[in-house]
Amino acid sequence: MARSRKVTVSTDAEGHTAGWAETDLAPATAPDSTAAAFFDVDNTMMQGASIYWFARGLASRNYLTTGDLARFAWQQLRFRLLAREHAGDMSVAKEAALAFVQGWRVDEVERLAEEIFDEMMAPRIWAGTHQLAQRHLDAGQRVWLVSAAPVEIGRVIAARLGLTGAIGTVAQVVDGAYTGRLVGDLMHGPAKAEAVTQLAAVEGLDLTRCAAYSDSANDLPMLSAVGRAVAVNPDGSLLRQARQHGWEVRDFRTGRRAVKIAVPSTAAAGLVAGAVTAGLALQRRRRAG
Repeated sequence: MARSRKVTVSTDAEGHTAGWAETDLAPATAPDSTAAAFFDVDNTMMQGASIYWFARGLASRNYLTTGDLARFAWQQLRFRLLAREHAGDMSVAKEAALAFVQGWRVDEVERLAEEIFDEMMAPRIWAGTHQLAQRHLDAGQRVWLVSAAPVEIGRVIAARLGLTGAIGTVAQVVDGAYTGRLVGDLMHGPAKAEAVTQLAAVEGLDLTRCAAYSDSANDLPMLSAVGRAVAVNPDGSLLRQARQHGWEVRDFRTGRRAVKIAVPSTAAAGLVAGAVTAGLALQRRRRAG
């Protein structure tokens, strides 16, 4: 079980900052050292959004209430709408999105993430996607998760699945506790492609030999950055793009394909993160009162 922070932070010439963390399972040298696979998490590796299940786990432990979730999800939605209409407000939305860890110790967040993964996330891992990841491992390649969730949560998921590590949103840490500020941007959209490119440069990967897997058209930059793109449980827009580019498509869903899962998708994860942000802050104020 991971109990200390081991995050690599890299900034490229354009000022893009990315962070990733290896699991204790990662070999010092992979037999096929120039190839790797990158898997989106929400609705690709897991049914629903990891940050949603993390929030559900926190709620079950009385860190926040259902009312807190609903009330503050609306606040986060307002932030995101403002950011879309006014670029200058993006910093407000960014800082709100993962500020829920402010004041928490890294080891405590990882402990909770381990418990909540076992309780709520493990049953929702797509077996088919996990098998695809295992094939890369069996071929001697490294396998990385790429998620908008905090990198420590991503690393816990990767460790539980036997993968190399995770690329994720990096929260600033001082003296073992989160400050509530982010290091770089949320790991979403183009930021994923930038992070994959930076990790490849550090690890000596040949991106033309790498593969990427995602369910969402939001990840087109990441899918386009590698030599092999695979659409997994794709949304309509990504399915059209996959057919246009001749990309492989894998669908592990059952029932009506238009209906994914009755929990927030990647696009809605930020709303839940905002709810967790305010909910935990409210809980801290209540306990302090």
